Amino acid sequence: MFMTLRKPATLVALLLLGTSPLYAQGGGTPEARAARAAEAQKQLALEASLPKLEFTEQVLPLRIPDHTLGETEGVSMNAAGHLFVYSRTGKGGSARGGTAAELYEFGPAPDYKFVKQWLPDQYGASFAHSVRVDKDQNVWIVDEGSGMVIESKPNGDLVKELGRKPEAIDYLESYLERGEKVTERHPVGTMGTFNRPTDIAWAPNGDFFVSDGYGNSRAVKIAKDGTWLKAVGTYGSGPQQFNTPHGIEVSNDGIVYVTDRANNRVQAFTLEGKFLKEGFIKRESQGTGTAFGVGLSADPAQRFLYIADGSNERIAILDRTSLEEIGHIGGPGRKAGEFFHLHSLDVDPQGNIVTGESQGYRVQKFIFKGLSTAAR
Repeated sequence: MFMTLRKPATLVALLLLGTSPLYAQGGGTPEARAARAAEAQKQLALEASLPKLEFTEQVLPLRIPDHTLGETEGVSMNAAGHLFVYSRTGKGGSARGGTAAELYEFGPAPDYKFVKQWLPDQYGASFAHSVRVDKDQNVWIVDEGSGMVIESKPNGDLVKELGRKPEAIDYLESYLERGEKVTERHPVGTMGTFNRPTDIAWAPNGDFFVSDGYGNSRAVKIAKDGTWLKAVGTYGSGPQQFNTPHGIEVSNDGIVYVTDRANNRVQAFTLEGKFLKEGFIKRESQGTGTAFGVGLSADPAQRFLYIADGSNERIAILDRTSLEEIGHIGGPGRKAGEFFHLHSLDVDPQGNIVTGESQGYRVQKFIFKGLSTAAR
């Protein structure tokens, strides 16, 4: 049985372009704090008066024979409604050289029965971060621990591997035997290798982009055939800089969106890497947001940008044109419709959202019910 929260989750829609963002920058005086609080209340009142997109929440009953689901770091749905979960679990542990990454496939609604484990004992499955399904239904994993991106055909056969896992013996020899030290915490990065990559997305022509990552601070563009084309980004907080690029998505009209986790924002770029704008995940009434996973709404214009906010435990909703936050889904907790360390999300062609929680050890599905004009 599904655990279902009957009250629909709501978020604002369609009418908010041109209004001021909910957050405000700077100012520590009582007057400034009062002004920010008044602005926040004004914004919330406006949100409550607007039409809503309605969802119904479900905690999916995912079961794996003789095994545990573990930390659900990455989630994605294919065109047939099958769910893929890249879990930070495994019998080998998560230490360097170990394996804490297993990719599971579950069948379609309503049962979501376990189908199989993909890529068992795969060389590059080390410390899970993201799974994505491309338009041809190929399944890709992005592994933070191995520094690899791996593509499989819809039947599970291996297609390509990008990057290279640091070998355990090399680590021991360099840092224990020879006493070497890491001198650059945030290197610029080289073409051909990743440094703890986090996510992947595709341009309309088949080129793809990888957010890279916890070590490097950049987004990498790679041709469909695997040729590395360019990289954008260095460590920092300015335009074209990142403090952990954590999620990435490309719209139908060719705009690249990268969530900049520790800078609490999303940055938008052209397909050639030109900076366009930024939008912050920051609400004074709830504290500072943290931008984890990212997805686009399924309407033809892809009007909304969904951000997994792992600090406030909610899905932040941004208007894609302005990159202003205009609503949210959820909050902290263990019930359906609530989150415990929300990490990843994906949007299927019907507009439904699936989410993974790295500490909640579960997957939720938010079933799109349509647009409501009734005020809350």
